[in-house]
Amino acid sequence: MIICDQLYLFAFVDYIFVNLRTIFLNLYSNTNMNTEYISPDYYLLDEWFSDEHKIIRGSIRDWVNRDVKPIIEEAAQAHQFPKHLINGLGSIGAFGSFIPEKYGGAGLDHIAYGLIMQELERGDSAVRSAASVQSSLVMYPIHEFGSEEQKRKYLPKLATGEMIGCFGLTEPNHGSDPASMETHVIDNGDHYILNGSKMWITNSSISDIALVWAKDDQGFVRGMIVEKGMKGFSAPETKNKWSLRASVTGELVFDEVKVPKENVLPNILGLKGALMCLNSARYGIA
Repeated sequence: MIICDQLYLFAFVDYIFVNLRTIFLNLYSNTNMNTEYISPDYYLLDEWFSDEHKIIRGSIRDWVNRDVKPIIEEAAQAHQFPKHLINGLGSIGAFGSFIPEKYGGAGLDHIAYGLIMQELERGDSAVRSAASVQSSLVMYPIHEFGSEEQKRKYLPKLATGEMIGCFGLTEPNHGSDPASMETHVIDNGDHYILNGSKMWITNSSISDIALVWAKDDQGFVRGMIVEKGMKGFSAPETKNKWSLRASVTGELVFDEVKVPKENVLPNILGLKGALMCLNSARYGIA
């Protein structure tokens, strides 16, 4: 009886081994014969996605395979952002996909936005960072807190990539404690005088506008749009990074910058606005 049990056990182990070997050989064969990336779906999330979501994901995946993967390693080694990808990101709807169509966005839901960011991240964090900052930290606050004039002036150009934006919240002396920010504005009639600096800013040196958060005379945090070329505004790039080397990172420096009051976001006051932007950005980071 013991011998029979042992024979059955050996036969079972051999059966398992042969089947596992077949599975691995099939996986290896498929990997070599078909280069199409199939993402693992450990939590069976695909069944919750609509056909539209899957089509969007597939189109972004194709673009990443064609335009990002062949060049991104060289860009990372050269410590240089592949700026020529900006137009492509605009054309595939990666900038502000959740922004309504009347302002240049695609009017998609946030599931689609998350899938777009996931596929861009598969190409490289630098590409995803550029798109998620543009979408959640620049376009989102302009749409949510901006005036109608600000929305029509900036959002369509940001959606196509004609304009690039960055988000100025983190500071050299306070890091992830934005409530202690030192960047401030002084009311000076029809404009504010902005002084201070921001650190570790994605898209800094290539941006046309910066969405900056600063304290006013009364200590309230205000969001404002600072445009490239305003006197006293500079954006030096940070070099010699050990990671995210294909991403543009730098500082924002404000020295007596005159910011017209029409550039201030009128529909938000306090740190809540900046934190809401970070909540939106989690779709592009998680």
